[in-house]
Amino acid sequence: MGATSKTEGVSGIIWSDLDGVIWRGASVISGVPESIATLRQAGWQVNFVTNNSSTRLADQEKKLGDMGIPAVGNVVTSAQAAASLIAPTETVLACSGPGVIEAVHNRGAQVVDVRDALTDTAFLPASIDAVVVGMHRDFCFDFLHLGLSCLLEGARLIGTNDDATFPTETGILPGGGSLIASYVYASQLTATMAGKPHDAMAQLVRSLAGSTPAARQVMVGDRPDTDGAFAQRLGIAYAQVWSGVQEKCAGPIDGVSFHYTGNTFCDVATELLSSTNATVDLREAGR
Repeated sequence: MGATSKTEGVSGIIWSDLDGVIWRGASVISGVPESIATLRQAGWQVNFVTNNSSTRLADQEKKLGDMGIPAVGNVVTSAQAAASLIAPTETVLACSGPGVIEAVHNRGAQVVDVRDALTDTAFLPASIDAVVVGMHRDFCFDFLHLGLSCLLEGARLIGTNDDATFPTETGILPGGGSLIASYVYASQLTATMAGKPHDAMAQLVRSLAGSTPAARQVMVGDRPDTDGAFAQRLGIAYAQVWSGVQEKCAGPIDGVSFHYTGNTFCDVATELLSSTNATVDLREAGR
């Protein structure tokens, strides 16, 4: 189901990225669970908004829970954002992980896993209304070929996110944006992107923010081009951490200013907790 709106009476809302901010691969970043618990005790709602579309929602919530961060009902994914671009009457080819398949199914649309389509002799590319591409580690030429066949028959192209890379505890890996680029290049089509910093994800987050004013919301991320630009789209403050893919600098980067910075999420939490107001005048910040 994803994040639910529970904003009445909260001090504010923190929207946090996951990869490079809360964890790196399978390893939680030191001190983050304790910082989140302290923020919540102080009245902040902490939600997680991620461009990771590869795994099911419950798996992402469980991963957070296993790290000591209760998160049931607090996660929004780019798979959900992509599914919001699909009509329930449509049929989708999912060139992705199970997260997209789940989200499109929950949307009420018919979803065909590209792996199943490859072995189905009755599969018709012309029956597909949209090809949704998300991060999947078994990406291969045959998946690209089948997706391209659907696109050439008139299907539209949707990407869960355009992150070129993502950080893990063993180094930087190719991201979903690197995969969607192959479909764009092969088909010469423009993909509709769903995740941060694009509009589909922004609409989901706005609906969950409820009546909480923008001045009481903060986006914490490690990528100015996605997380920072997303904060700009929402009109909220941006906190840049250096635990992910971005090398430390003063900023701004690509027109994105930093209202808060820290080596990790813990530093941002400390700054927010030390402020009696924790609001940001975006005009004064040059936004």
